[in-house]
Amino acid sequence: MALIVMKFGGSSVADSDKMKHVANKIIARKKGGNKVVVVVSAPGDTTDDLITKCEEITAEPNPREMDMLLATGEQMSISLLAMAIQAMGHKAVSLTGFQAGIATNDEYTRARVQKINPKKIFSLLDKGNIVVVAGFQGMNKAGDITTLGRGGSDLTAVALAAQMKANVCEIYSDVEGIFTTDPRVVKDARKIDLISYEEMLEMAGSGAQVMQTRSIEVAKNYGIEIHARSTFSDKEGTYIVSEEKIGRKKMENLMVSAVTFDKNQVKFSLIDLPDIPGMAAKIFSSIAKLGINVDMIIQSAAWDKKNDISFTVSKSDMKKTQQKVDELAKELGAQKVTCDEHVAKVSVVGVGMKTHAGVASKMFDILAKNKINIEMISTSEIKVSCVIDEADTNKAVNELHKGFKLNKK
Repeated sequence: MALIVMKFGGSSVADSDKMKHVANKIIARKKGGNKVVVVVSAPGDTTDDLITKCEEITAEPNPREMDMLLATGEQMSISLLAMAIQAMGHKAVSLTGFQAGIATNDEYTRARVQKINPKKIFSLLDKGNIVVVAGFQGMNKAGDITTLGRGGSDLTAVALAAQMKANVCEIYSDVEGIFTTDPRVVKDARKIDLISYEEMLEMAGSGAQVMQTRSIEVAKNYGIEIHARSTFSDKEGTYIVSEEKIGRKKMENLMVSAVTFDKNQVKFSLIDLPDIPGMAAKIFSSIAKLGINVDMIIQSAAWDKKNDISFTVSKSDMKKTQQKVDELAKELGAQKVTCDEHVAKVSVVGVGMKTHAGVASKMFDILAKNKINIEMISTSEIKVSCVIDEADTNKAVNELHKGFKLNKK
């Protein structure tokens, strides 16, 4: 008897008809002789609606209360889905993150899973239940509800699969798998059959709205193979696996696997900073203390004992970053601060870059031929990213997808 973890995103349970469809899909796996644990996100746009309600009350919500609010979306999903399964004649029990044994640290709104005690889940499975667990949430030592950051239901599912040694971890959404780029932007984007953890990590970290980055890290660390597939189709989706599973020869033949983009970027620049040791350390340690993740960083060459430092953060962190950067500019002697929220990051990703030279130069050439200016560049072993004007994003993605021949198998 196999143990299956199935995770359904918000679009999969957005209304009662979809909820019933999901219930039938789950029951089919149970009838196949499997033990089934289901992780569910909040229905549809519930989380965004709750955030909007919060913003109508205050611009600076208390993080503890924010988690208390946001966790209600998933609790709505699990109870309704459990009822749908029960109405179809099968046993089901819903559990909050805490009831499922998920313990986290104290970092509200972006908590990290510290341990999972699945004893209660195993007990309910042994009694023949389908267990429906609220994604995106856990509980800290103080007994407070915490949430795991956007996309945190993916992390819940993968972490449970790892702790419970599940045979399969399936992530369901309204798309058929992982594509070479966003099919809403590029019409001939192609579904990828197999992708490595490393590539998926880079894609998730550079804007692909498919899976949470931390969930892929856990999958890689514990060797959990993920099947990303559609709720509304029985076709196979994309398997996220190790490089060894894909096969070295196949990876070496494919220079680039995907093009990603992220419009959720803001670029800050501190202009004419004194060129003395320790400036970067002071800036980025101060920002890190606020819990803000800095993405790309560039420092200009010194001129007349001055230089500029530019970096990008998420738009959701713009206000906090602006306040801190303004303080730092006065403290450190920068002449001025600029903030550009009309930028985007485009990236090309592929494990094949390890064995192919010239990916970066080809990317720059494609952008140049299309008169798209590059403002910042960063690279890793399997990714090249450029910050460009947000208005050029769709054109850049289409041209890079075509230029690297990603529409062809």
